[in-house]
Amino acid sequence: MKITDVEVMCLRIPTRGEECVWGEDAVLVRITTDTGIVGFGEADTSPMVVRSFIETPNSNLACFGLRELLIGENPLEIQRLWDKMYESSSYAGRRGAGIHAISAVDIALWDIASQHYQQPIHMLLGGKYRDRIKAYGTFIPADKPEDNKALARELLDKGFTGMKFGGGLFGNDFDHDLNVIKAVREEVGDDVTLMVDLVSRWRTFGNALSICRKLEKYNLEWVEEPIPSDDLDGYSRLAAAATQKVAGGEILSTRYEFKDFIERGRPDIVQPDITRCGGISEMARIRDIADLNGVQLVPHGFSTGILLAATVQFLAASKHGTLIEYSQSDSPLFTDLVGDLVPLEDGYVPVSDTIGLGSQLNWDLINQYRIDY
Repeated sequence: MKITDVEVMCLRIPTRGEECVWGEDAVLVRITTDTGIVGFGEADTSPMVVRSFIETPNSNLACFGLRELLIGENPLEIQRLWDKMYESSSYAGRRGAGIHAISAVDIALWDIASQHYQQPIHMLLGGKYRDRIKAYGTFIPADKPEDNKALARELLDKGFTGMKFGGGLFGNDFDHDLNVIKAVREEVGDDVTLMVDLVSRWRTFGNALSICRKLEKYNLEWVEEPIPSDDLDGYSRLAAAATQKVAGGEILSTRYEFKDFIERGRPDIVQPDITRCGGISEMARIRDIADLNGVQLVPHGFSTGILLAATVQFLAASKHGTLIEYSQSDSPLFTDLVGDLVPLEDGYVPVSDTIGLGSQLNWDLINQYRIDY
């Protein structure tokens, strides 16, 4: 079997020039083979940057576009192709968007392998530890604190027993944040697990610790990305001093960044995104590093149904993969792109034994939101 084409599809709901927020754009990769098997992957990042990284012609021996590297190759040689892409794009890649692009390709290769061998991806990864995975819902909080009661109630009605919120205005002003947390906790009661995502807005160790102590009465399960991920000393000190668990890592890529983050930052929870960290293949290496250091891995995931399906398959094959993030975005790129979106059942997502990612894509939606400029 040989790869015959690597196609990049960029999707965007707002028109160019209009502001785009989480969930309103996406980039998909379609890999076609000479046997007719087609695999899909995605990267949760800047779509046009990924497109450029995949389609660009080479500049030197370490600056190839991924498409040139993949055409004519056997898609079943996933590890060898990961290494080839990483090494042959190292001038432009190695971290950030270059690894995001490799992530999308890697996911598509696992999709192809599953179809070729007629085995679920979790079987190819070593076997299924569980038939369902507990989910927590993630939402972007409303600007008015009281309005978040209704949002939290919606998640309760769907069966979630855990929820996380961040983005929007949250994290910019302590009094505002306090009122949001208070409103949500009052609505859901003491038995629901609450987490908050600060997208690094608390900035420093001292400020983050001060706020964590003020929030102790609200019994937060974890504070996510409280300070920049580059501040490894700050993470280590905060994880040691705060009563809440400290989580982070969604913006990091490859085992190399995660090794530093885990061993030096000492977070309680590490959150690689399967569409950014290097795909399914690299996620497995990051998981092993986390396990060796006693750190819980809870993947980040706030994009399309392709990401969700890939994350379910990965966690099913992970001994400690017991918790998954489930986006509450109302973007059609989440709700309608994949016709067989992984369902939520009584607060859990089922682990499918389907072949491949099982993604029945909505081509009318793709054609509606596809951009080629």
